[in-house]
Amino acid sequence: MKLIKLNAIDSTNSYLKQLAAQSELEDYTVVMAENQTAGRGQMGTNWVSEPGKNLTFSIFKYINTLNKDNQFYISMAVALCIYDVLNAFTIPQLRIKWPNDILSVNSKVCGILIENQIKNGQLEAAVIGIGLNLNQSDFDGVLNASSLKQITGVIYDKEEMMVLIVDSLRKYEKLIREGQLHELHQRYEEKLFRKDKPSTFKDRSGELFMGFIRGVTEQGKLMVMIEDHSICEYDLKEITLLY
Repeated sequence: MKLIKLNAIDSTNSYLKQLAAQSELEDYTVVMAENQTAGRGQMGTNWVSEPGKNLTFSIFKYINTLNKDNQFYISMAVALCIYDVLNAFTIPQLRIKWPNDILSVNSKVCGILIENQIKNGQLEAAVIGIGLNLNQSDFDGVLNASSLKQITGVIYDKEEMMVLIVDSLRKYEKLIREGQLHELHQRYEEKLFRKDKPSTFKDRSGELFMGFIRGVTEQGKLMVMIEDHSICEYDLKEITLLY
């Protein structure tokens, strides 16, 4: 693992993508920043983090054994690797909120942004951005956000946590490399937030409806059983799972 430490940067994902465009990177190159001034989340949202308090970093990972249509397995692997690390620290009530947020006690403690690089129609690499709320105490009115320190009272070491996450990712990347996708899929679904429980969703027009999460497809669509007992598949931009 090659580690690049920065005091401040707009986005560790953007920085790492620029590096990859300029030269061939070592596998598992990591960029870690004390302050990320323009961190990004899913669907163009901003990731707000108090400088110096949390773990904000990105990993460059070569991925050439997956079909581009199955790239959601990378999201599954990353979510599971973080879940395992936090579980080892006995962080309570962990769940993966589709597609790849990590919750503890129903509050978001980690966000993930994966930007895959496709060349000549083939998946070549992934830039994996991770924002893990470690030691932040004040979230300035942000709903459903928390940190490990708020939940457990413990102060965590950022670099130690980063190394553990990278090591955990190596284990899950091995499952992808060896084609054990069914096992990866099964583990992911076992840890899904609100799976098989009555849940409220909002569609793209703002309408609310009830349903039961039954799982995810290989392409990462959420499978929801609706009122007439049919199973509908929803993409990220089509549906929001409410808390």
